[in-house]
Amino acid sequence: MSEQQQPSQSKTESHDPDYPEAFLNFMRTGWRDDALAVTPLAEGPHYAKRRAALSDAFPGETLIIPSGVEKVRANDTEYHFRPGSDLVYLTGDRDPDSVLVLKPTGSGHDAVLYTRERNSKETDAFFRSRDGELWIGRTHTLTEKSTELGLETAPYPALGRALAECAPARTRVLRGLAPAVDRAILPYEPDPVLRRDRELARVISELKLVKDEWEIGQLQDAIDATVRGFEDVARVLPADRSVKERLLEGVFNLRARHDGNDVGYSSIVGSGAHATILHWVRNTGVTQPGELLLMDMGVEGHNFYTADVTRTVPVSGTFTPLQRQVYDIVHASQQAGMDYIRPGVVHRDVHQVCMRVLAEGLHDLGLLPVSVDEAMEKTSTVYRRWTLHGFGHMLGIDVHDCAAARKEKYTDGPLGEGYVLTVEPGLYFQPEDDLVPEELRGIGVRIEDDVLVTEDGCKNLSAGLPRSSDEVEKWLAAQREAGPRLPE
Repeated sequence: MSEQQQPSQSKTESHDPDYPEAFLNFMRTGWRDDALAVTPLAEGPHYAKRRAALSDAFPGETLIIPSGVEKVRANDTEYHFRPGSDLVYLTGDRDPDSVLVLKPTGSGHDAVLYTRERNSKETDAFFRSRDGELWIGRTHTLTEKSTELGLETAPYPALGRALAECAPARTRVLRGLAPAVDRAILPYEPDPVLRRDRELARVISELKLVKDEWEIGQLQDAIDATVRGFEDVARVLPADRSVKERLLEGVFNLRARHDGNDVGYSSIVGSGAHATILHWVRNTGVTQPGELLLMDMGVEGHNFYTADVTRTVPVSGTFTPLQRQVYDIVHASQQAGMDYIRPGVVHRDVHQVCMRVLAEGLHDLGLLPVSVDEAMEKTSTVYRRWTLHGFGHMLGIDVHDCAAARKEKYTDGPLGEGYVLTVEPGLYFQPEDDLVPEELRGIGVRIEDDVLVTEDGCKNLSAGLPRSSDEVEKWLAAQREAGPRLPE
C-alpha cells in the first residue's frame, strides 16, 4: 500500500526527545528475545467453518473484510480498540488494521490475514514507536498469529499489491471500517449504490442468525457476568439516600472489565424521569428514594459476545401501588412474548403480542383515546406514544446483531432454533406529557432478558435475575443484606 495507507508504526509527537546516538546504540544492544508460548485457539474450527460458509456464498469472487482502524479520542490519545465484529466472527483476530482477504480458487477460497508485523527488538521502533513493544508489550509475529488463528498471515504492507490485483467486478468489500481499503477498491462502475458490497454484509449477518453451541456458551458467560454486575450495583444502592447514577455505572463497569472485555454498549442508568429517556447514557443524575431506577447494562465477554439486560427497581425497596401497576403491565407483556416465541413464529408477530398487552394495560390506566383494537390498527398505533420501541432485537457478537440481514430473514421472517434475541417491552411516561395524570409523569419501566429459541419454545438465558415485582423486591432486599463485594 502507499505510505499514507500504511498503519502508523512510528508514532512520534513534538515533545518526543531527540535521542543522542550514544543512547540509541546503547538501546540497540543487550536484549533477550523470548518466544511466546502460542497454541491454536480451541475455537479455531468454528471460525474456519464460518469462512467456509461465506466462501460457498460467493464462488469465484474476492472478499475483503477489515477489522477497522484505531480512532482518535483527543489529540494524541485513542479510544480502546474494539475489532470489527465480522472480522472477529470469521477469524478471532483482535488487532487493528488487520484485513481478511478470501481469494477464489478452483474449489473455494484461500484465506489470508494481512496484519501488522511485530515491532521487535531488531528495529528502533521497539523503543521509539508508541506501537513498540517497550510501550505496549510483546506482540505476535506473523508465524505466531498464524499458529494461534489457524490461518495464513501476511505483512500488512503486502496488502496494497493484493488489492491492486483485485478486479472490481469480482470483488466485494465490507466497507466503512478501513478508509484505505475503501479507497483502494473503488465501487464497481455499474453499481453506484454499492449493492454488491451490501450483499456481503447481508450474507455475514444472516450467517450470524443461528448461534452454534460455542457461541451460546459465550453469550451465557457474558450474561452470567451481567447478573453478577446487577447484583454488585444492588448491593451499593442505598434505600434511604441519593447516590449518583455514575457511581452505579462505575460499579457495573468494574464487573465488566474484570469478568469480560468491557461493557457491550454504553450503560443506561436512569433514575426517576431519566428512566423515560430511552437512550439516557449521560448518567448525570442521582437516585431518589421513592423513585424507580432503570438500568440497561450488559457485559461484553472476552470473545466479544455481549449480554443486554434491563431491570427497573424501586430505590426504596418497595414499589408504590401505581409503580407496581405499571411494572406488572410491562412484565405481563414480556411474559406473553416469551410464551409465544418458538421456531417458525414470525418476529413481527412477537412484537404484536407484546404490544397488545401494553395497549390493554394503557387502556386499564385510562390513557388510550380509542379502544385497544383501534389502537392496534396499523393506521393508528396511538399506544406507541408511551412505548416507542419494538419488543427486541437479535443478540450475539454485536448488541444489535445481524443488523444487515434482510427483513424477510429478520423482522418479517420466522424465528429459528438457535436464534438469540432480547425481549424488552417498556412503558415511558414523560414528565412533560399533559395527556397522562400527574402521578404517572416521570415513570419509566423496561424489563429486558436475553432468550435462546429452542426446539419447542425459548430459554431465558438471563433468568438469574428476577422479573416479577414481588421477586424484584425480595432480590433487592437480599442483595442489600449481603453487602458490597469485590469481584474475585
